[in-house]
Amino acid sequence: MRLSDLTSMASPKSVLGETSAPVESPRDLLTVRDFQKAARKVLTKPAYDYYRSGADAECTLRQNEKAFRKYLLLPRVLVDVADRDLSVELLGHRFSSPIGVAPTAYHKLATADGECATARACAETGTLLTVSTLGTTTLEEVAAASNSPKWFQLYVHKDRDFTRSLVMRASAAGYHALVLTADTPLLGRRLRDVHNRFGLPEGLTMANLPAEPNAGDKPASALQSYVAARHDASLTWADLAWLRSISPLPIVIKGILRSDDAERAVLEGCAAVWISNHGARQLDGVPATIDVLAEVAEAVDGRVPVILDGGIRWGTDVLKALALGAKAVMVGRPLLWGLAAGGQKGATALLQNLQNELSTAMALAGCRTIADIPRNLVRARR
Repeated sequence: MRLSDLTSMASPKSVLGETSAPVESPRDLLTVRDFQKAARKVLTKPAYDYYRSGADAECTLRQNEKAFRKYLLLPRVLVDVADRDLSVELLGHRFSSPIGVAPTAYHKLATADGECATARACAETGTLLTVSTLGTTTLEEVAAASNSPKWFQLYVHKDRDFTRSLVMRASAAGYHALVLTADTPLLGRRLRDVHNRFGLPEGLTMANLPAEPNAGDKPASALQSYVAARHDASLTWADLAWLRSISPLPIVIKGILRSDDAERAVLEGCAAVWISNHGARQLDGVPATIDVLAEVAEAVDGRVPVILDGGIRWGTDVLKALALGAKAVMVGRPLLWGLAAGGQKGATALLQNLQNELSTAMALAGCRTIADIPRNLVRARR
């Protein structure tokens, strides 16, 4: 995929109030980093900062990626890997690979088709999509954009009747699971957004939610103000029973970093445990997700799938996560870079690149299928 092919499909900066700048030195986009560089050329500064930023000093943001380098791969040789099968089954549906798309907000900042472009790219590549509550497209429109299985990510609001309506809408639209984000009683302080007084540009809205405030002269981003006003900071484990009572969908709990919380999630009947530090956008100073994966997977002990996001940038990162106990991994920012670089085609190319990287890594490591990936394939660097 060439950069010139993608940028011709991207949403121009004029959509966000600026004039599109020409892309210099078209070349192949071979890595997530290439897509990020291409995206930076076409995104406004507030949009790019919103997508890439972490909380406070961004220590965890840096560690999410760096931590993968602490783990070494020990490949097996003389294994027949001529044909490889990357497919996995999650909650009753089979996907082409263990690489899914995490819930991220505001896709129309990246491309005019927004979340619908993401849904079509996921369908084209056989990828699981988790749709954010904070989408710039209604959850019904995203569901209708493709026939592939989708999960709906849920924030519980103080207004429980409104939360109930979101859950009922997701069920009626055909989503196959609810992903309860458990790490956001309040929004972490993302200093880049505060400095930019970040808010959605005119013409874009959080399509699933009541009208949001503008940042204006408030000493925070518009989203930070909105979350503080509406999210239910009193949410506890006891509320899972209420959520289950209003939803026929399996519940996946997202935001787990501790083995005891993972054990509690299983005992509470959650269908999967999702290890996440919210892309390092909530509490700065927490561990990189890959560093807690093994202990969480041990606590879960195969009773439900373990999912991981945070810092996945290479096919080898995926392979390491699978060896350490993940059933699937989710990417957030990389998908956004693909969208910004080339809309649906860019997102498709990004996902295909990661799938191809994983396939190559599996072959070189002596693994023909996902089930063939052993725990002893990975060793911590000494």
